[in-house]
Amino acid sequence: MGIAVQFKHIAQCALVCASVLVASASSGAQQQSFGAFLAALWSDAAKQGITRASFDAGLAGVAPDPRVIGAMQRQPEYGKPFGSYVADLVSANRIAVGQRKSAQWAQTLRVVEAKFGVPAPLIVSIWGIESSFGEAQEHWDVFRSLATLAFARFQHPLFRDELLRALTMLQSKGVARAQFLGSWAGAMGQAQFLPSSYLRYAVDFDGDGRADIWSSVPDVLASIANYLQKSGWQSGLPWGFEVIIPNGFDYRQSRGTFRQWSDRGVRRAAGGRLPDIGNAILFFPAGAPAPAFLVTDNFNVIKLFNNSDAYAMAAAELADRLSGLSPIHAPWPVHDFQPSRVERMALQKTLAARGYPVHDFTGHFDFDFRDDIRKVQLEYGMVPDGYPSPALLKQLGIAVP
Repeated sequence: MGIAVQFKHIAQCALVCASVLVASASSGAQQQSFGAFLAALWSDAAKQGITRASFDAGLAGVAPDPRVIGAMQRQPEYGKPFGSYVADLVSANRIAVGQRKSAQWAQTLRVVEAKFGVPAPLIVSIWGIESSFGEAQEHWDVFRSLATLAFARFQHPLFRDELLRALTMLQSKGVARAQFLGSWAGAMGQAQFLPSSYLRYAVDFDGDGRADIWSSVPDVLASIANYLQKSGWQSGLPWGFEVIIPNGFDYRQSRGTFRQWSDRGVRRAAGGRLPDIGNAILFFPAGAPAPAFLVTDNFNVIKLFNNSDAYAMAAAELADRLSGLSPIHAPWPVHDFQPSRVERMALQKTLAARGYPVHDFTGHFDFDFRDDIRKVQLEYGMVPDGYPSPALLKQLGIAVP
C-alpha cells in the first residue's frame, strides 16, 4: 500500500473502532448514526459546490465496512525485519518484470524523465511496488472505504476530507463511479493515489482528456513522476547509497556534507567517490555496524509517497537494481528487530516525557527523532546509531516481546 497514504492511525483506536463497527454493524442505532454522519457530510459537500446528484451517485447504498478497520492494522512496514521487507519487495521476479516494463515503455519513460526530472528507474520501481506494474490493483469500493474510516473518525478530518475530494473527482474530473476501485484505505489505480493526490498530481500524459491512473500506463508513469517532482525531488541528486564505516568511527556523527563524510573515512560500499557536493544523513536501519547508508533529501521525498523508511529503502533499492547496480552488500543482522507500531509510539511518548521535541506520536520516525535516540543511547553507554534496539526499549521501560 503506498502513495500518499500518510494517515497516522493509532493501533489502540483501531481495535476500539473495529469492535464498535462489528458489534453494531446491523443495528438500527448505527444506521441512524451513519445517517447523521452522511447528513453532516452533505452539508459540507454542498458548501464546496458538490451537487446533490453527485453526492447521491457517490454514496447511495454505502455503509460502513468492518473489514477496512481490520485491514488497517496489518501494515507490513512496521515490526517486520527490515532486510526481509526489502527483500520481499525487491524480489528477482519484480526486478525481471521491471526490466521488461522499462524496455517496453522506454520512449515514454525518456519523455517523462526529461519533463519531470525524476529518474525512470525510480518511477518504474514505485509503479512495481504499488501495483505490480498494474497487475495487482485492488478492488475495494473507494467511497465505502473512505466513508468507513471517516465515520470511525480515523485521523479526523483526513479521511473525511478524502471522501469530499472523491466527490469532487466524481463531479468535475470525469471519473465514473464504477472507476472508484482501490485499496482498503482508498488509494486508487496503478499509482495508488488517494483522491487528494489524484486532484493534485494526476497527469493526462496520453492526451485523451482524462488523467487515467487505472489503465493508462503513460498517465500512471507521469503522475508518479509529477508527485515526486512537486514533493521536492532534486534532479541529479542520488537518493543515497550503501557505505562502509571505518574502524574507530564516532557514531555521534549523523549529518554532514559528502566532503565531510569522505574526510571521516566513510566510503561507498560499491566503490567510487562520494559526490563532491550535497548533504547526507547516516542511517542504520537495523543498527550499527551494517548495513549502513548515506541518504539525501531525495530519500525523504520517497518517504512522502509512503511514510516508512523500509518502503523508501525498498523503492530506492529496486530502482538501483533496475539501473543495473549491485544489490546491498552487507548482510542484514540475523536478529533484525524492528519495533512494532505500538512500541514506536511508546518510544515517542517516552522521549517526549524526557523533554525531547517530539512532534509525531504515530510511530513514524524522522531523522531528527533518530538523532534524539542517539542522545538517549549515549546516556546508557550504547553505540549511538539511532537504532531503537530491544536493549534500548527495555532500558526505557518499554515492554518488548
